[in-house]
Order: sequence, then structure tokens, then C-alpha cells
Amino acid sequence: MEYLFADRTQRFSSSAVRDILAVIQQGDVISFAGGLPGEDFFPTQQLQIAYEKVFASGKSTLQYGVTEGYWPLRELLSERMKTKNIKCTPDAVLMTTGSQQAIDLFSRVMLSRGDIVLTDNPTYLAALQVFRSYEAEVYSVQSDALGMDPADLEMKIMRYHPKFIYVVPNFSNPDGKLWSLERRELLLELAQKYDVLILEDDPYGEIRFDPSAACPSLASLDQARSHVLYTSTFSKTVVPALRSGWITGPSPVMRMIAQAKQASDLHSSSLDQRALYFLLRDFNLDTHIRMLQTEYKKRMTMMRDFLIRLPGLRFVEPQGGMFIWVKAMDELDMTLLLTEAISHGVAYVPGAPFFVENPQNNTFRLNFTHSSPEILQLGMSRLASVITA
Repeated sequence: MEYLFADRTQRFSSSAVRDILAVIQQGDVISFAGGLPGEDFFPTQQLQIAYEKVFASGKSTLQYGVTEGYWPLRELLSERMKTKNIKCTPDAVLMTTGSQQAIDLFSRVMLSRGDIVLTDNPTYLAALQVFRSYEAEVYSVQSDALGMDPADLEMKIMRYHPKFIYVVPNFSNPDGKLWSLERRELLLELAQKYDVLILEDDPYGEIRFDPSAACPSLASLDQARSHVLYTSTFSKTVVPALRSGWITGPSPVMRMIAQAKQASDLHSSSLDQRALYFLLRDFNLDTHIRMLQTEYKKRMTMMRDFLIRLPGLRFVEPQGGMFIWVKAMDELDMTLLLTEAISHGVAYVPGAPFFVENPQNNTFRLNFTHSSPEILQLGMSRLASVITA
């Protein structure tokens, strides 16, 4: 039978990261490919206790929930965001199945065929998949280690009239950069000047290695709460399996996102949301995050020290997050080299799929948070043998 899929499916693409993970699960391969937190730091016992509290609350906890999410959890989240100077009330928070769904729902209500999205180059691969699945055109803005170049951004806003600008200003995926305060302020200034929305994706902001070096979120700078949608997740700070994220922003947009979510899945798992509520209420998440900051910095430093010793590699040491973005010698094609790396028992993500345009084939991304120090050392030794061969 011939299956007549919708025209938009021609824009669907498989995730390079997911494809690699499927391959490396076969055999003894040390993976630096996925964006995975360290399993040895999961608060397993505290989560188990939280779920026990949910089941002890009665059978009504197993019923359908409201689309926007479990109210007591949204109250805790709004208080948590106030500590980041993000003005937010519980009714302005919508719980999502990870921040990935937040990106999808926002795109669904904003993008028509041919609409324009501006973003960094490179940028988060799965966000590109979402934008293109809604038949949008994505254009990149020139940027450096401090963030988007304001002159190029203004020129492209005037040329393309984008529906929104997508940014990951804190330890971005894949290149791990931290935007300067000046670049954040200029981005918001231009968005307000030309009435363009910003989607601020912040999954890594709390994993910073120098807690005193944090920059304010764009949402906190948007005092009128008119131009910034902010989304984040507990996948990096608690556990990914909860699939619990949230989004907040201007009320008219949030109402439309809630309607889109009703049509999508009615609501995210209320069972998991209730467990997360008890965890946040009774467990000191900030202490847990400080431990993650310390331990992940140790792993980053170990990986950095290996990379420094390898010839021809260039990278900027990340100040937080989960990734080191590496540029190899120009003649190295890291996509082609991946097959050889896997045969040597190590994997990374080639950088090319992260680019909106003009992909740089000599780039690759390494995750340092998932592997224990012993595994990390062995994996980097294997990677060194491949790159220096």
C-alpha cells in the first residue's frame, strides 16, 4: 500500500544524536554523544519517597489533571522563578512534557508555512527539527563567544521580519557559550524596537561552575513581560525520565499554548508532577544543584585537560552546562571519522547537523556530565588514538 503522508513530513528529519545513540548501544562503546546527566547523581531515594507520598494521597491523584499542570507545583515554580527575578504568577506557568514540548507548542501556535525564525549558528538540533517541521524558514545570526552580533541581528530582523528569535543564552547546546549581559540587553532592546518575540530556552542555566558569574535571564530583563517566552526543564537537575518542563510568558501567547496542549495531550503526567511537587517541597534542590555544579566541573576539567594535549584542537572552556564544542583541523571530517571512532569504542556527535547553514565538518560536540571519571579517562584515551592516528 502507498501511504500518503502530509506534505509537511517531507521536512521531517531524524536526529543525528538519536541515530548515534541507537548505534552505540550495540557493543562496548563509551558515549560522549548524548546530552545525558550523570546517573550516579540522580536523587533516586528522594524520588522514591516522593512517589510514595503521591500514592498515599489517595486514588484521586490518579485522575486526569488540568492542562496547565498541577497547581501546587506551579506555585512552587513561580516562587522559584522569582529568585531569578522572573516576574511570574502560578497561572502564568504551563507544565510541559520536557522543554522540548514547550518549543513544539510555541512553534505550533506561532509558525505558518514560510514564516522566519532567527537563531544562532550552530544551535540546538532538536529545535531546528521542530521549526522546520512547521514549514518555517530558519536563518542564522552571526555570533561570537558573547552572543549574537547586534548589528547583524538588527539587519536580519529588518530584512526577514521574523516571527521569533530562538536563543539558548546559558551554556548553549552545542557550543556551551554564556552570553554577556550587554548582548542580552541589546537583543531585548531590538526585540522591543521591532516587536519580535524571543523564545529563551534555559535547560542548563543552573549548571554553572562559578555560581557568582550568572547572567540575568532575558525573561528577568523583560520587565513588561511582553516579548520573552521562557522555558526550562528538570531533566538536567533532577532526572530526565520525569519529562517535566515548563513555559511562561505573555498571557495572550500562554492562552494559545494551553489550547494547543489540550489538542496535543490534554496534560502532561499529573502523577509525575505531583511527585515533583513533593520532591521540591521536601528536598533541598538547591543543595543538590550545588553538588552537580562541583562534580560536573571536575568532569569538565578532566576532559579539558585531555583535549589540551591533543594537537590541532580548538575549544573554549565552558563555564557551565554539559558540553565542550571542539574544532579540529580543517582537513578532518568528524562525520566520516565517527565510524572509526565507534570501532575504537568511543562516540561523539559530529557538529555539522547543528548548523543552520554553512556546516563546519571539522567540529564535534562532547558531553562530559554522563561518564564517571574512570570511564571518561578511558573514553578520551580512545578518542585521542583516533584523532592522532
